[in-house]
Amino acid sequence: MNRTLFEEINKTIESLKTNTISEERKEVLNPLVDYLKEKIEARAPVRLNFICTHNSRRSHLSQIWAQTMAAYFNIENVSCYSGGTEATAMFRKVGETLVNQGFKMAKLSEGNNPVYSIRYSDNDPSIIAFSKQYGDDFNPASEFAAIMTCSSADEGCPMVFGCDKRIAITYEDPKKSDGTSQQTETYFNRSLEIATEMKFVFSDLK
Repeated sequence: MNRTLFEEINKTIESLKTNTISEERKEVLNPLVDYLKEKIEARAPVRLNFICTHNSRRSHLSQIWAQTMAAYFNIENVSCYSGGTEATAMFRKVGETLVNQGFKMAKLSEGNNPVYSIRYSDNDPSIIAFSKQYGDDFNPASEFAAIMTCSSADEGCPMVFGCDKRIAITYEDPKKSDGTSQQTETYFNRSLEIATEMKFVFSDLK
């Protein structure tokens, strides 16, 4: 039985069609599936650190949807993180998009790099979201998978210290739509794309 997620998030997840993912794309996702299966079979904690250059858009969307899908499918001992090769701030449109898809968000601090609390249910811990380097003290130092969500971070980070697996699952940057009439739609669709792929990853563990 699934944990009780917010109703709007449940509706969003149920609407996602994993059969729209191409076989070619599934080959990109399968290393993450295999990593999760290995950890689960070993009864070991699962730590996923989603890494993008600025830790402002794709890495946050990936972190939040992965943590949500782990809860939706009742996969225990999963902790998801995000980081960048540099710290900036979580882009405001990311939070706005997630709220529109059913998440609850609160700003915990002000400044150039605010800290946010993001929730997918009333009973699970909040996801704490802010921009940071991947090696920040907030993130795991070892025994984690480094999921590279943008090609520039993948190319610019030849080594991710401490990780026991490095997996490239890159997404097109929604930043290209910033300041245009397509911005809201682009962020909404990128979030759904990531959600659909994380649904495939975690549903394949059952």
